[in-house]
Amino acid sequence: MNSEFPKGFLWGGATAANQIEGAWNEGGRGPATSDFARLITKEIRATEGPYDEHVPHNAASKEMVEDMKLHPENWELPKRRGIDFYHHYKEDIALFAEMGFKVFRMSISWSRIFPNGDDDTPNEEGLQFYDHVFDECIKYGIEPMVTLSHFDTPLHLAEEYGGFLSRHTVDAFVKYVETVIKRYKGKVKYWLTFNEINNVLSNPFTSSGIILDGAPTPESGNNYLGNWQLKFQAVHNQMVASALAVKKCHEIDPNAKMGNMLCRLENYAESAKPEDQLQVLFEDHFNWFFTDVQAKGEYPYYMQRFFDENDIHIKMEPDDEKILKEGCVDFITISYYMTYVMRYKGETVPKPTGRLVSDIKNPNLKMSAWGWPIDPIGFRITLNHIYDRYHLPIFISENGLGAVDHVDENGYVEDDYRIEYMKAHIEQMHEAIKDGVDVFGYAWWGPIDLVSSGTSEMTKRYGMIYVDYDDYGKGTGKRSKKKSFYYYKKVIASNGADLENN
Repeated sequence: MNSEFPKGFLWGGATAANQIEGAWNEGGRGPATSDFARLITKEIRATEGPYDEHVPHNAASKEMVEDMKLHPENWELPKRRGIDFYHHYKEDIALFAEMGFKVFRMSISWSRIFPNGDDDTPNEEGLQFYDHVFDECIKYGIEPMVTLSHFDTPLHLAEEYGGFLSRHTVDAFVKYVETVIKRYKGKVKYWLTFNEINNVLSNPFTSSGIILDGAPTPESGNNYLGNWQLKFQAVHNQMVASALAVKKCHEIDPNAKMGNMLCRLENYAESAKPEDQLQVLFEDHFNWFFTDVQAKGEYPYYMQRFFDENDIHIKMEPDDEKILKEGCVDFITISYYMTYVMRYKGETVPKPTGRLVSDIKNPNLKMSAWGWPIDPIGFRITLNHIYDRYHLPIFISENGLGAVDHVDENGYVEDDYRIEYMKAHIEQMHEAIKDGVDVFGYAWWGPIDLVSSGTSEMTKRYGMIYVDYDDYGKGTGKRSKKKSFYYYKKVIASNGADLENN
């Protein structure tokens, strides 16, 4: 049997503007929620608890945001500097091309185009920057795949309108979408609406631009896990915005395609008890909900009981159901990092777990340095589940391993652990394709070291290209190739046929 991947398979890498660009106040860019995400070091996690607990570490209250604005010297805010892709994009894209990239999944910073999110006219300097980035990709035969909103809602919309709690933000988003699709028609064929749209359940600040009144503590009414009305209203508005974006895309550029983006949570039952199996069903429903609406164009039956029993009332405009039905995505994209273990909670209608990492450890799996279970077979399982559910083409928009790298004096990293992770997941992706799943591309998360999304660390490295910065921005910024750089180059050159690490 042919060991190669399908002809034309899109190999590449994925990044986000807020984690690589830097230049947060250059080129006419306005502030975004990502600019107020603080560094959460190992030492902070040791004293304050895991960063995915129900009291988020990153700015989420008006008090914290205001203090960061008035006294930035008291805060370490790494996403403001990223890895300075803004000034190094030519060098970085040339390295991607050397690896053989066919696709570069990236995002546009909304506030670089509309500094306040809802300005009358776009910022031409920002538009020109992405023209240059796309032109550089096209020069090397790299297809840009562009996420429209990747955890960086313009701060003005967050402060003045509550982010996606307001339909004003929906209107502003649609105007932004129309602007960039018209501008980059012919340059960008693949678009994504919202990155990991389901992350609103764990962090509405970065996902939806929601800033709370008062500190978000479990004792207050503002804690994130408890405010379901607030979060699901924002989700609804984002899904309407997504559907409108799909419609705009098809109207403006019939050759372009628009996809969604889901943080896929594949769940296992802790035991063969029917109750644990039922808990898996519940958790799957909470994960599938987002893509069910975006791919099928309607609210699934199973959410109504949850809404009823938790007093959640989604405010819909008269045309919302029609908009959702007419704005179904063309393809599915997911991030896949790990699987989860579920135990029955004893609730007839449980609430979403809302955690990044499962409370229950799987003894059958190895763990990463950040406690994330490594499960390549789970990758094959989830790809089959997705295709069985939607029968739409699938693109892997994120898969990767965050690790502590040890660099030598030449900037070289012997990262066999990263190669092992990549090899195992590519093998299982190929098995899924042989199963009949339509997967048309794979983007390694963080082909170049970048600022971590959840903790804003540089210590947590994903890249195949080393960047000489530490958590505090100290270093030369010099780029150098890790061992995995050469491995992935070989994988791409062979179209996935040569996966040996030698």
